[in-house]
Amino acid sequence: MANDSKTWRCGKYELSFDRPRIMGVLNVTPDSFSDGGEHFDQDAAIEYGLAMLDAGADIIDVGGESTRPGFTPVNPDEEARRVLPVVRALAKEGAIVSIDTRHVAVAKAAVRCGASIVNDVTGFTDPKMVEFVKTSTCGVIVMHAGEVAAPARTHATVQLDTSAAAFVAEKAREAAAEAAREAEKPARRRRGKLLGEPKVEAKLPGGVVQPSLPFGESEPAPESEPETPAAEQTAPVVAAPETVPAATEAAPEPNDHLAAMMRRSARREEAYVPTSQLRRFTLPDSAPIMRRVMGFLSDQARTLIHAGVSRDRICIDPGPGFGKTANEDIVIQRETAKMASLGYPLMCAVSRKRFVGAVSGVTEAAARDAATFGVCLGAIQAGANIVRVHDVAGFAQFLNGYWAVAKPQPRRAFVAVGSNLGHRCDNIRAARDMIAEIPLTCVSNCSRIYESEPAYETRQDAFANAVIEIKTELAPLVLLDELQKIELELGRDRSKKAKVNGPRTIDLDLLWMDGETHGGKKLRLPHPLIGERDFVLVPLEDLMHDPARFFRYNGVEVKEPEDRVGHIVGELGRM
Repeated sequence: MANDSKTWRCGKYELSFDRPRIMGVLNVTPDSFSDGGEHFDQDAAIEYGLAMLDAGADIIDVGGESTRPGFTPVNPDEEARRVLPVVRALAKEGAIVSIDTRHVAVAKAAVRCGASIVNDVTGFTDPKMVEFVKTSTCGVIVMHAGEVAAPARTHATVQLDTSAAAFVAEKAREAAAEAAREAEKPARRRRGKLLGEPKVEAKLPGGVVQPSLPFGESEPAPESEPETPAAEQTAPVVAAPETVPAATEAAPEPNDHLAAMMRRSARREEAYVPTSQLRRFTLPDSAPIMRRVMGFLSDQARTLIHAGVSRDRICIDPGPGFGKTANEDIVIQRETAKMASLGYPLMCAVSRKRFVGAVSGVTEAAARDAATFGVCLGAIQAGANIVRVHDVAGFAQFLNGYWAVAKPQPRRAFVAVGSNLGHRCDNIRAARDMIAEIPLTCVSNCSRIYESEPAYETRQDAFANAVIEIKTELAPLVLLDELQKIELELGRDRSKKAKVNGPRTIDLDLLWMDGETHGGKKLRLPHPLIGERDFVLVPLEDLMHDPARFFRYNGVEVKEPEDRVGHIVGELGRM
């Protein structure tokens, strides 16, 4: 019930979660970790985005900067050049488009081009990004990207006097000198060691030769402090001299904490606490991990709300793979129910991530889809609302199969029926009977059959029209396929040689389905032409009170009767 009651308002769209929503990943990049370069061409990216919509995606997440481990930061101008044409084209086709960016300039431009969601991998830690989204109506996705991206706590600036500053600097120099002297001292041999043990020399990078310790001797531990998250640094720090980056590793942009963190992730360093030491349990304790993740997500969501962003615009994402080890990612996924209890729509964005490969034994990222589906199913059962995947067609099949048997959920829908060839009323009644035979579907009500003027292509015979109300448990695209099968069985010509809007034995249009918004070439929901079709709106008056008002509320522009096409001219009888 809690999942069903959540809604996500994204600009002019409102997503309900009576079923999980699918977000398709569209990387317009040359270097993404699993599909880099496949859709770098803008035309190819647009075509692929439309194909994902036709395969079952509810949202398309467009990104122009790879944030894989070890990524190279992209200039905002270049990122905008990559993504804006794609965003504009997909939004024009009725798609709910998410812009995956951490740059406020790119987010602003994408929203102007039609994007309905801003997906910020740095969790809206940039005050400029917060300032922008509070003035818009777009949906927002707050993602946890490790402690490096967490906002630093603000404290009052304290100016030390000259003597105090000198004292701190002097103490730092003395500590460094003492550490250097200790490192130069030969290691003392412990009692009970054998004499005459040979020393083995190890060659280090740069040709430096370092003698190893005799057998049984332990190396002194380096005198370094554990890494402290930026959010917890409160004491003054003495700045160290700048170092030149290694020639083999490109330096990240200044202050680019995300790039620095993902570089560390690429080197397989630990993001939080070391988990390689001996321990009694297979996974680290979940409490400190979840305090960090859920604390960050809650804090950032509250920051947005206090800034003026409506709560029903906010979605949260724990950010699997960002500054986290495989063990930590598994811990976080197992605690999905706790994150869902925060009350915000929750995203599961695990597609093809390294930890999925770790638990499945699949090395190649593009081959991890089956394992991804398994992790996503666990998240859905625990309360996740949105699933971000690369293989939309495969996951849509997987989800439809699972949902059909696990979640009984009949929903109301309207189907427009028309015919102007052969026995028109008999064709409509035959279509009604065949619709009633569709699996998981029943006919609950029918309008009367009306005669209307032909619309769009006027040089043809008048049409017989009706609207059928159904209840169905099928996904919209699956239901559409069933309706098109009925058209073919009743003689509808859908070949390329058939005249658009020309004569037909039967025409079945899915007009509207409860809780569904969809874009693309194959299906648009609500049907974009409802508001101008008199031959649809008049029959709908038999089934609902004031259909014009109903569809205006659902974001459809409804024209006045005199401005519509296909006007009703008479009644042909009951269904």
